[in-house]
Amino acid sequence: MITQGVLVTGRCSACGGTTTCDVGQFFDRGMLRWGAEGQCADCPNGWCEQDSGPVTPEHIRQLLLQEHGPARLRLSGDVLRLVPLLQALRTAQELTLVEAKAQAAELGTTGLTGTLVEMEILATHLRRRAITVTVEAAA
Repeated sequence: MITQGVLVTGRCSACGGTTTCDVGQFFDRGMLRWGAEGQCADCPNGWCEQDSGPVTPEHIRQLLLQEHGPARLRLSGDVLRLVPLLQALRTAQELTLVEAKAQAAELGTTGLTGTLVEMEILATHLRRRAITVTVEAAA
């Protein structure tokens, strides 16, 4: 399992006290999953939210990117056949052919950036089709 998370404090909507929220993204059983779980230190208010799919809510992505920085996925070898690359991109992210072609071009130049979990998931899909890639910090 690949996971990345961050703790965030805030104000409770019920009592105005201090809340602590654990938000994160993880790759489990072949799927991108995300979650947010929080509670108030001053009252019984609490919540838990989880889901899966190709897209994590943007506010969770942004918290992870702010805390950990982006990761970059790059091709580390030549792509001999474009079709497996496009198929992997389309399957992993539910992209149109036009979107997959744009991402393939980006992979071959500057690389794709996102959260570490997102880039590792995409790398897994590409490696399954014998496409060599690397994931590194995008700093």
